[in-house]
Amino acid sequence: GEFFVFSGTFDDVKEEVLRFKAAECVVPESLLVDKDLISKLKDIGVYVSDYSDRYFGFDYSKERFLKHFEVFSLEGFGFLDNIEVRVAGGLLSYVLDTQMNSLLHIKKLKRLFREDSMFLDNVAIKNLELIDGFSGTKGSLYYVLNRTSTSMGARLLKRWLKSPLYNLDKISNRLGAVEYFVNNIVKREGLKELLKNVGDVERLVGKVGFGNCNGRDLIGLRNSLLAVKNVKFEEGLLKELSSFGDFQGVIDLISASIKDNCNVSLKDGNVVKLSYNKDLEELYEIKFRGKKFISGLEAKERERTGIKKLKIGFNRVFGYYIDVSRSNLHLVPDDYIRKQTLVNNERFVTEALKKEEEKILSAEEKIKSLEFELFSSVVDTVKESLSILQDVAVKVAKLDVLLSFGIVSVENSYVKPLVNDSDLIHVVDGRHPVVETTEDYVPNDVKVKSGEVMIITGPNFSGKSCYMRQVALIVLMSQLGCYVPAKEASIGIVDRIFTRIGASDDLFSGKSTFMVEMEEVANILNNATSKSLVVLDEVGRGTSTYDGVSVAWAVVEHIYNKVKCKTLFATHYHVLNKLEDEFEGVVNYNIAVKEKDESIVFLRKLLKGGTDKSFGVHVAKLAGVPLEVVSRAKEIMDGLESKDKFSGRVGGKVGEEQRKLF
Repeated sequence: GEFFVFSGTFDDVKEEVLRFKAAECVVPESLLVDKDLISKLKDIGVYVSDYSDRYFGFDYSKERFLKHFEVFSLEGFGFLDNIEVRVAGGLLSYVLDTQMNSLLHIKKLKRLFREDSMFLDNVAIKNLELIDGFSGTKGSLYYVLNRTSTSMGARLLKRWLKSPLYNLDKISNRLGAVEYFVNNIVKREGLKELLKNVGDVERLVGKVGFGNCNGRDLIGLRNSLLAVKNVKFEEGLLKELSSFGDFQGVIDLISASIKDNCNVSLKDGNVVKLSYNKDLEELYEIKFRGKKFISGLEAKERERTGIKKLKIGFNRVFGYYIDVSRSNLHLVPDDYIRKQTLVNNERFVTEALKKEEEKILSAEEKIKSLEFELFSSVVDTVKESLSILQDVAVKVAKLDVLLSFGIVSVENSYVKPLVNDSDLIHVVDGRHPVVETTEDYVPNDVKVKSGEVMIITGPNFSGKSCYMRQVALIVLMSQLGCYVPAKEASIGIVDRIFTRIGASDDLFSGKSTFMVEMEEVANILNNATSKSLVVLDEVGRGTSTYDGVSVAWAVVEHIYNKVKCKTLFATHYHVLNKLEDEFEGVVNYNIAVKEKDESIVFLRKLLKGGTDKSFGVHVAKLAGVPLEVVSRAKEIMDGLESKDKFSGRVGGKVGEEQRKLF
């Protein structure tokens, strides 16, 4: 009854097939023409069955999928794109056809992940503001961590943010590299200066591979390689990343063949050095001598004809010509041949000029043809080192990101996390890496392990969501191999980070705020494991109170009893504080608030114990709601609270720890 979906290269798929010891592989009929693929599949030792392409069509697969799982949409399964829908739906159809039963035992679909990296769905990437913040890139984790010097480093950082590591050895290697940069300011600044001279090798190599590069691309590649030559480290991962193949031949070839300030377009010539080819040098000499002859001819003709303003010009249509004004036409010799008549002047040629023009133009055409031929030959030779150059691009990008982590860690006073394979997350004085860059930030601790649920209560605007994001980001940064904003951090590796934060609708698809919320919750409950970190904010707020509390309560129970992951659960349903009495691993926390003269002060500090106040009326007042509305709201609230019979409200306790804050 286990049902998984996975996508990747053939080698990735091969690994999973072997890991699961699969007996059969189902392929669409259209793939049978790929004899090499089918042969490889059979070589693995699986039986290959073909199945009609129509069953793998998106619409057909989606309908089959929704019908089997009895769901309204695919969102609850966290799919990235339609390929997984097509594969999963096609396979369901195949199994239904061959087994001829309802397949009721297949209740869930889970995604397989590569063992060395964590998968983050789009919801988590958006909610944690990894790439884009609420107000654009500036409010994102990417913006904070990006001190890269190259475009390829910046692109790699984005990819790393979306796929943190799940392999302890690889995490330790990255942390070791970052530690080296943190502790060695000279090496840190030295590499930063070198990388400033490195262009986008990744794209330059791509252009060479496609054959659509120009001379300046090759010069940029050479200059980048000259800088990379000086990158050398002798320790751990940094040693591996600074060990390159032999690309000196590429540097020498480009230096010998391409002009430093060459033209962009090959059509205009002036790209290949004259010293690179003897024939090219001779052609340029012919062209130069011809132009020198024409320059001398102009002076001779002025003297011979007596026409002081006689000029020899050139255009692409008529070639070289002798320009004479109308007032001087009576001085034109008999051997001048009229070529073009204009309003105020006439243009002529002579036999001598025509012959020299032929030599010059012939040389120019030959130069362009020869330069193109020589340039193409250079590119073809560079292509022979393509794999070495691609390796350089990959390694330099990684060095750039690790250096960026080191720079940010020093600038922002981050600490090296202790990453291990335990089931505990323990952070002392943790901070939100993005928020702390814009305002004074109150640090908070967290200590949670697998099977535990933190119920967090407190008013709006008090910092519940910010605190939970902070915990998730510290875990994510640790598994990126980066230092973290905290005094101390011990991080047990998590396989996934799930988030359900904020309220939004999807009007385009006809989904309400609550439907979107429930789809996100479904994705979490369907895919989280005991190794996951789950962040839930205000579950159930999009529907009626009794509905919402019931859903929220049931979600916490299911996570505690079935999933057993590390969970942070923020809520305004104070009745959920009762769960602490029912389950040993459920612990109540609140964000401290000080009440004074009917106003409140947000202390931003997380304390043990629940609270029974949300201070919504106070927050409305802070937001600028008219005082008469605020006063009336307080009257209504007092009246409702006095009649409240909702399951016995939970009284908040102000403990000794909170009194100390006051």
